[in-house]
Amino acid sequence: MNQPKNILFILSIVIITLIPFSAISQSSPPPPPSAHGESGNQSAGGGAPIGGGLFILLGLGAAYGGKKLYDMRKEELEE
Repeated sequence: MNQPKNILFILSIVIITLIPFSAISQSSPPPPPSAHGESGNQSAGGGAPIGGGLFILLGLGAAYGGKKLYDMRKEELEE
């Protein structure tokens, strides 16, 4: 009855120890072509604007917090 548990334990230990070796053996990606970007080598994604989305999320968070405070005060007044 213990033998299947031992085999499973040993098999799991072997798999766990071999996974890092398969990850290390992967080759690195090739470098980007020399004409990457307009003025030299730029990061992937270029100059994607993130400011507009950030301000929208901050505004929605502030509105949600304000509504929670309003509901909490309304509940205190009803008591």
